[in-house]
Amino acid sequence: MVQPTIVIIGAGIVGSSLADELTARGCTDVTVLDRGPLFATGGSTSHAPGLVFQTNPSKTMTEFARYTVEKFVGLDAFDQVGGLEVAATPDRWIDLHRKHGWAQSWGVRGTLLDPQECAALNPLLDVDRIEGGFHTPDDGLARAVRAVTVQAERAIERGARFVGGQEVVEIVERGGRVAGVRTASGEVVDADVVVSAAGFWGARLGDQVGLAVPLVPMAHQYAKTGQVAELRREGLSGDEARMPILRHQDHDLYYREHGDRLGIGYYGHRPMPVDMDTLLTDTADEAMPSMLPFTESDFDEAWTHSVTLLPTLGDTKVEEGFNGIFSFTPDGFSIMGEHRDLPGFWVAEAVWVTHSAGVAKAMAEWIVDGAPSTDVHECDLYRFEEAATSPDFILATSSQAFVEVYDIVHPHQYRSAPRDLRVSPFHHRQQELGAYFYEGGCWERPAWYADNEVLIDELSTAGVTFPDRDDWSGRFWSPISIAEARWTRDHVALYDMTPLTRFEVTGAGACAFLQHLTTNNVDKRVGSVTYTLMLDENGGVLSDLTVARLADDRFQVGANGPLDLDRMLRHAPDADVTIRDITGGTCCVGVWGPRARDLVAPLTADDISHEAFGYFRACETFLGSIPVTMLRVSYVGELGWEIYTSAEYGAALWDLLFDAGRPHRAIAAGRIAFNSLRMEKGYRAWGTDMTSEHLPDAAGVGFAVSRRKGDFIGKSALDVAPEPARALRSIVFDDPTAVVLGKEPVAVDGVVGGYVTSAAYSATIGRSIAYAWLPATIPAGATVTVAYLDRTYTAAVHAEPVVDPDMTLIRR
Repeated sequence: MVQPTIVIIGAGIVGSSLADELTARGCTDVTVLDRGPLFATGGSTSHAPGLVFQTNPSKTMTEFARYTVEKFVGLDAFDQVGGLEVAATPDRWIDLHRKHGWAQSWGVRGTLLDPQECAALNPLLDVDRIEGGFHTPDDGLARAVRAVTVQAERAIERGARFVGGQEVVEIVERGGRVAGVRTASGEVVDADVVVSAAGFWGARLGDQVGLAVPLVPMAHQYAKTGQVAELRREGLSGDEARMPILRHQDHDLYYREHGDRLGIGYYGHRPMPVDMDTLLTDTADEAMPSMLPFTESDFDEAWTHSVTLLPTLGDTKVEEGFNGIFSFTPDGFSIMGEHRDLPGFWVAEAVWVTHSAGVAKAMAEWIVDGAPSTDVHECDLYRFEEAATSPDFILATSSQAFVEVYDIVHPHQYRSAPRDLRVSPFHHRQQELGAYFYEGGCWERPAWYADNEVLIDELSTAGVTFPDRDDWSGRFWSPISIAEARWTRDHVALYDMTPLTRFEVTGAGACAFLQHLTTNNVDKRVGSVTYTLMLDENGGVLSDLTVARLADDRFQVGANGPLDLDRMLRHAPDADVTIRDITGGTCCVGVWGPRARDLVAPLTADDISHEAFGYFRACETFLGSIPVTMLRVSYVGELGWEIYTSAEYGAALWDLLFDAGRPHRAIAAGRIAFNSLRMEKGYRAWGTDMTSEHLPDAAGVGFAVSRRKGDFIGKSALDVAPEPARALRSIVFDDPTAVVLGKEPVAVDGVVGGYVTSAAYSATIGRSIAYAWLPATIPAGATVTVAYLDRTYTAAVHAEPVVDPDMTLIRR
């Protein structure tokens, strides 16, 4: 195999890590260019305080951080002093229990401590000010410039070239793909692959090649105190640290030692986005353009809170400070991937030192092997909806991400702005019914409807239970959702499925294209619907799709979001196939429940009996005067259809169905009920329950892989895949009041052996159910223990599906 010629733009922590990872894999024709001097180039790396806390709500980001720690320890570029996060409020103390759960789920060592134990690790603390702390002994301080230097030297020994003082001013293209870069001196450096690892300069490089890189350079305050008496030690030198790095997130603060002084970082100030045009003008001749002057007034509250927590600071003062620039994104994740329209141009941006080596490893695997071993969908360049790549959206959401960086953020706490960007044609009707909206993919999605509160008393009388919830799990939730789920099982409900991403794939080559791209056989007769998967080159699940064949050369594909469109466009042939995202021009109502046929049948002249319109079938017809496409599928495991029409008919379709449903006591139902019902039936949610790190059999979707059809992407990897060590299983909680929300650790025989993915309360069985990745050999009936905040619950592994195992409900 011929190794590519690679240019990396940026010799900071990401660029040097990537050069090291690439050359270690045999790609030695690597050139790293930077506008600044080597190896303190003047970017974010050069001034980074170096704090590394591995624990993150994201499994991916935690894995990136863990690899970074392991690698930098081996390079003698990491001071493993540990980390300590303290709680000054009861809410934060409970939140530290949640973080402890994440640490257990993702395999990071950590311990919850009482105030005295915290003070034993950091004697500067006022124990009367804290409720407790979370100690992570393997965290610490990355010596960023040393990590850059050592990795660069290793890459150079293998053949790489590092050049400072060479600003890249142009990306060279030839024949529709990248061909190299041009520097400010006029030199052209040829390359098959160009990687932008330029930090907060990366968005401008993306602009050159028509690529939106949604990041905002943001200034962040960092100060150093004068000498602190308690930190003086014999033989102390430089930036040496001995105590754990400290986070005081209740007031947006963190601390690290610099010898006998203390460094203080602060996120509590106003967001300070940086205008790159102004920055490049004002700092063009400066050695450290990423360091802006300190704004003292923004630090006043930080100092007050610091002296309260660490009283000894009252004997000193801030002696120096700066506002350091680094990148924020709309969702807080890094940005990784290859430009779809300019093959060979890659980006690895908005990467903090904490995750740098892990990101570099994944990027190297992606470039060399075709897929990273760690799931990166949260960081993928193409994860954003079109509206989310607008300058206004990027600025507003990235600024909010800065404000919330240390906040306690609930998993169902959605952004407050921008909102109402994408609404279905039924939105005004949903508002009239008292809908409470979640937001996802810029869509407004009803979570529940206030008008359905009247059902609670009726169902309670009939024996349905509505357990109370604790404060945390009760946020952004309503018992109405239990009523809506049970009503769907007993009667019929309308669900707004408009936000479900859908594509139209047409052309003479459409069928062959989908056959190669997906795992199941979609080459069936017109009117068939097929559940299938897209896999990566390692056999991991990239997405699950519903493919309806509406004509010999026309398919409607139900997908999960922009990443699926990106995947399809990358693999589509140049001719004979057209792919269109039709989501915004269409809408969908899911009509499900035992009375669904009674509701729909009078509206159409077609026979929609089970015999004439069976499960996993499609039909183009009319409801009243409205042209519709009906799919006999059900993500909630009930009789019914997904009913699609063009957006201009949407309001009429909703009214038609809602009016026809009145004799059958039809209701509108929301996302929480929807999630509960799909979990009862054993249906997976891609991105939550399964990702590219999971093979189909282990994820419980092996039935969607046809071994009899021809070759497809990922098939060869499946053919040689070993038996998985873990499998996704359903668990049912013993306590009817138990509630979990996801990502909690699951212990088997007292040892953490997995983690929760999804969870919901089942109105059918009167218990909470969850999916969890567990040892593959664990039998049904086995008892497991789930840690939730400051308590634990027992649960039993359950055969799937939990409700209606014979699958009779959907085939009535």
